[in-house]
Amino acid sequence: MDPNFLITAFFALFVVIDPIGLAPLFVALTVGMSPAKRRSIAIRASLVAIGILLVFSLFGEGILDFIGISMPAFRIAGGILLFITALDMLFERRQKRREDQAEEDDQHEDDPSVFPLAIPLIAGPGSIATIILLVGQTEGTAGYFAVMGVLLAVFALTFVMFLGANAIERLLGKTGITVVTRLLGMLLAALSVQFVLDGLASFGLGG
Repeated sequence: MDPNFLITAFFALFVVIDPIGLAPLFVALTVGMSPAKRRSIAIRASLVAIGILLVFSLFGEGILDFIGISMPAFRIAGGILLFITALDMLFERRQKRREDQAEEDDQHEDDPSVFPLAIPLIAGPGSIATIILLVGQTEGTAGYFAVMGVLLAVFALTFVMFLGANAIERLLGKTGITVVTRLLGMLLAALSVQFVLDGLASFGLGG
């Protein structure tokens, strides 16, 4: 397996899932809860999100074939979707929507693990599109399991961020989180353009 592809896969999933940006939201959604309760919510949210992404990694391309959508076309659409996500990160719209969602959920639910944490904050449209794109670029069982290993590594980091959310928020502060989010948004914008170029190249356009 090409190490460069695995690095790209890790970066894409890390930026789209955005464990650093989720950490303060996890704190807001679990305010006043005991450490054991927070840990339980973190585990449940991670497992549900992993399950959703695993389903799409296995059947996502089959669903596209059934609908009649080619992988290059989906790669272009996914690239555009990720570019919009990158713009949201650059202009802080993504975090604002997440915070609004967290506030709305906090008024109605005591357990935010499935909604909104697992869906749509972790396993949202961006991460679903990304996992389908990455699996579509692999060949054979070894490539698939390599991507799944990368996905589990990102989820492990997300879980660690959840458990250390208070400390991370104090360490980075609002300004630090904003700076990191915007840097990752710039890199994600470049990666999304590459997805679009790859999709065009598969159609024989743009080199």
